[in-house]
Amino acid sequence: QVELVESGGGLVQPGGSLKLSCLMSGAVSQNHAIGWVRQAPGKEREGGLCINNAYEVKYYTDSMKGRFIISRDNAKNEVYLWLTDLKPEDTAVYYCATDLRRLCWATPDYSTWGQGTQVTVSS
Repeated sequence: QVELVESGGGLVQPGGSLKLSCLMSGAVSQNHAIGWVRQAPGKEREGGLCINNAYEVKYYTDSMKGRFIISRDNAKNEVYLWLTDLKPEDTAVYYCATDLRRLCWATPDYSTWGQGTQVTVSS
């Protein structure tokens, strides 16, 4: 099974930026789609955004468009999420996850998640 470990979370001021990383190990397939999802306390999990092996991106959460950028480095088995213009409502635990369907479909179907990394946006 694929194992994923997120890092890079922390405390940032509104309007600031942050870079999250997801390191994959185990049964890694470069053909799998990888997504970043988030969940704030007391709220439902948001689908976030997804990237496939052809570097094509699908946004499931509209508020991330224009501010969050996902990328991947297959040689390093790493996926990244650049967070810019952060707002307090972006405060959440961010998870990377695999979609074994290999593509970013209309709706996500993530099968394996990391433990998550906390992002807190506050002044």
